[in-house]
Amino acid sequence: MFIMPEYKAPDFTLPIFQSAPDAKYEPAERDGVVPDNFHSTSIYPEYFKINGKWTLAEESRMDSCVVLKEDGTLAVVEQRNVKKGELVITGRTERCEDGIYLHVNGFTPDEDKIDDQFVFRGNRSRETAFARDYQNLYDLLEYEKEHGKIVFVMGPACSFDYDSRKAMESLADKGYVHGLLAGNALATHDLEAGLLGTSLGQDIYTQKSAPMGHYHHLDVLNKVRRCGSIPKFIEEYKIDNGIIYGLVKNNIPFVLTSSIRDDGPLPEVIADAYEGQSAMRDMLRDATTIICLATQLHSIASGNMIPSFRVREGKVRPTFFYCVDISEFVTNKLHDRGSLSAVTLVTNVQDFVCLVDKGVK
Repeated sequence: MFIMPEYKAPDFTLPIFQSAPDAKYEPAERDGVVPDNFHSTSIYPEYFKINGKWTLAEESRMDSCVVLKEDGTLAVVEQRNVKKGELVITGRTERCEDGIYLHVNGFTPDEDKIDDQFVFRGNRSRETAFARDYQNLYDLLEYEKEHGKIVFVMGPACSFDYDSRKAMESLADKGYVHGLLAGNALATHDLEAGLLGTSLGQDIYTQKSAPMGHYHHLDVLNKVRRCGSIPKFIEEYKIDNGIIYGLVKNNIPFVLTSSIRDDGPLPEVIADAYEGQSAMRDMLRDATTIICLATQLHSIASGNMIPSFRVREGKVRPTFFYCVDISEFVTNKLHDRGSLSAVTLVTNVQDFVCLVDKGVK
């Protein structure tokens, strides 16, 4: 049974908080340019002393600015999106010296609390046992199905396999997918599998290469572009299986973002990098569980776009972040980028998806 970890706010009656100065702020000199000593945010809860009161910046994430609004609330804003004249919090200490406090132990039992503000979790390898992680994930997903928002971040690997495509469609049908972030490749090869039974020209069950199979995904791209959209393609070509089919069938939103090497791309793929980043942020803005599968850059980007917590109905709760990849380099890289709250599993993502589908009701 899943039990939501209890958040313990700082004790603001302590002398360190009482004697701290108010946080300082300066106006942005022009759009997209912030003061030199701006405060950069993290994934942790951060409090700022405003007019003698400690205030939580409720929507934090890596590497953004904090803007003091006219009503006294705090907005976390990407540097490029700060407007001229907006009041940007300044100061680069995190233990009250500048009226700023970084709270790293909000969900940590007293006996496990750390003194350092940033301590990286120990790396995990392919020898690590993950049985308990799977059970915890099953319990979490069953809770989040009703109480949270589950977003999958996927590379194309799951589209190459018959069973993992079927498992992802099943998870969507059962209500365990509330949104999906991916690139052109995942959607293209999944739709190829739905129409032709191949992915990148290989049979998704036998893995045998089809004659002229290297044309398959290009032909599918052309057909989707002729239809004008993915849903229209699914309707016209009577696609009845797969990851993207499961999303469209269940009206689950998805964001597809571009890379410099995309074929096509599909009509829904967002080509502008910053527009794509904003669309990903919008999808993740209220996500409470994020599961990243075999996609290094999307995983790191998603980890940097979310805080380790959410504020729901006035209560602070944790955000759960999973990174699953067959490469230890990818899971380690995620930690190196500062996404400290991630649970990492070094395993084949196709097997992972099938196990998750079997493990939840």
